[in-house]
Amino acid sequence: MHLSIGCELRLHCEAPTPMLALVHPHLSLVNNLCSRESVELNPDRSFELLTDQSGNRWSRLIAASGLTTFRYGATIERPDSTDSVLPATPSCPVQALPIETYGFLNASTYCDTAALMSLAWETFGGIQGGWPQVQRICDWVHQRIRFDYGAVLPHQRASDTLASGAGVCRDFAHLAITACRCLNIPARYCTGYLGYTGIPIGTAPVDFSAWFEVFLADRWYTFDARHNIPRCGRVLIARGRDAADVPFLRSFGEHQLVSMNVITEPAIT
Repeated sequence: MHLSIGCELRLHCEAPTPMLALVHPHLSLVNNLCSRESVELNPDRSFELLTDQSGNRWSRLIAASGLTTFRYGATIERPDSTDSVLPATPSCPVQALPIETYGFLNASTYCDTAALMSLAWETFGGIQGGWPQVQRICDWVHQRIRFDYGAVLPHQRASDTLASGAGVCRDFAHLAITACRCLNIPARYCTGYLGYTGIPIGTAPVDFSAWFEVFLADRWYTFDARHNIPRCGRVLIARGRDAADVPFLRSFGEHQLVSMNVITEPAIT
């Protein structure tokens, strides 16, 4: 399938402010782009496109004082197939994990493993390791957390999401990631374009989406505690320990996000 993806961010700054915008598809998907990527800044400003060691592609710019509009757009090809479902996939013993996965067992800004360690082992410790255990975590998060933009708190950690029983896709991912890490399953946060691709259009506006990946057997697999069904059309933007590593906008000074519009829809051919 071919998807049109993009966003428009309108910002207000009192003074020129350095920023990083994280809206380009991940380096691993560059060969899937079907059009030239378009970036527009108003007022007209220069920007740099930089790639970090994880393959995340950042636009670095200085927003003008007053109102700045940042627009990104592209067309990309993604498989028609949905996420893999492989229930027989085993876990990888901790002593056999690749060295680069160990960092994804640690606590991070929004994944407070110490607060949920006992609960995770009591709830999921007796379940068969590997895919069944991770899927049970997703089921548990999906059943207990209500999707609600209005209930989200600034700097909401996984334990806060569990206590409040509400959050957005980012919070679903953080809670599931935290439970996995408690059980010695490496888990990393993913952000990207997804929207309503392949499912009925809902009432919530299209936004940047969040899901997560876990390391089982000998590679990473995709899971999504918010939707908890196999989805098609994921367009990965970035991976990190949690959302603190990969915000769609990082400002090095005061700013106000006046409006945001995200596009993920079938391309017109």
